[in-house]
Amino acid sequence: MRIGIICPSEIAFRRFLPALKKTDFEYVGVAYASVKEWFGENVNDASAVIIENEHKKAETFKETYGGKVFHGYEKMLTSGEIDAVYLPLPPALHYKWAKLALENGLHVLVEKPSTTSLTDTEDLVRLAQEKGLALHENYMFVYHSQIETINKTVQSGAIGEVRLFRVDFGFPDRGKNDFRYNKALGGGALLDCGGYTFKYANLLLGGNAEVKTASVLYTDKYDVEIAGSATLQNDKGQVAQVSFGMDNDYRCSVEIWGSLGTLRSGRVLTAPEGFAPSYEISKNGQTEHFEMQADDAFYKSLCHFKNCIKDENNRKRNYAAVIKQASLVEDFKKDVLSNG
Repeated sequence: MRIGIICPSEIAFRRFLPALKKTDFEYVGVAYASVKEWFGENVNDASAVIIENEHKKAETFKETYGGKVFHGYEKMLTSGEIDAVYLPLPPALHYKWAKLALENGLHVLVEKPSTTSLTDTEDLVRLAQEKGLALHENYMFVYHSQIETINKTVQSGAIGEVRLFRVDFGFPDRGKNDFRYNKALGGGALLDCGGYTFKYANLLLGGNAEVKTASVLYTDKYDVEIAGSATLQNDKGQVAQVSFGMDNDYRCSVEIWGSLGTLRSGRVLTAPEGFAPSYEISKNGQTEHFEMQADDAFYKSLCHFKNCIKDENNRKRNYAAVIKQASLVEDFKKDVLSNG
């Protein structure tokens, strides 16, 4: 299974390719944008410099990991040299290039979020279904073994009956040049760190969560939402509260409050390869700590992608998961609008 990368991004170089080496995918190469693909008709004196910088990044990929360099995203997607593609582009560009990839018969691994709207995500899923292709949204934390360990601990009754789930994800300001703060590129806290909290909350609630309340926070510094929070609920009446932000003190945690105790764990959404996470259970002022195993969530997400390519049932389940995630984000937006 031959795979290529659209855009020589940091996550592709630092996380994707090291994980890919552990699989039986064949790495073909990386594409950098042509001037027209990057700027459209808005070419200026700086355009050539920016594209040349992208070219240099792509050459670094070649020097480090092999493969070839494609001058142009479309050139790679229509080359016939790949069977699958990884898209680590800013969110607003996902739909265009994922659609072109699917139209050319390629399986697609797209970074989160799948697109910036439910309508666009549904269109990609429809196209993937028609062509029998895998479409996988790379929320890799889902595949880390710590998620299963936490689930089993709660299911064992260690903290009694669950009264409340809480998921928080926020990080300090990354600076105005980061795409997350650019509205035109699909920036904003909801689609970035917010998406993580919705994904995990839905898993904790059994996969049938609904958004009950939603709020966002804006500042004068940026024209995108900088933080937000929501309450989700499942058909059993269980509740998950989520908070997220990208001008915050760093937090990446889950707290599960039970009738007998409370479980807490940090780095639950972003544990890198080699990092051994932990959790604690507190009961009436007494706290016990537990270590968990290190894992490679990116590698396991790639394995899941491969399973979706091979098996129709896995593909169908994955389609449903992608649609559910986009639906939760869309419902959040609607709730915010309805409340002014």
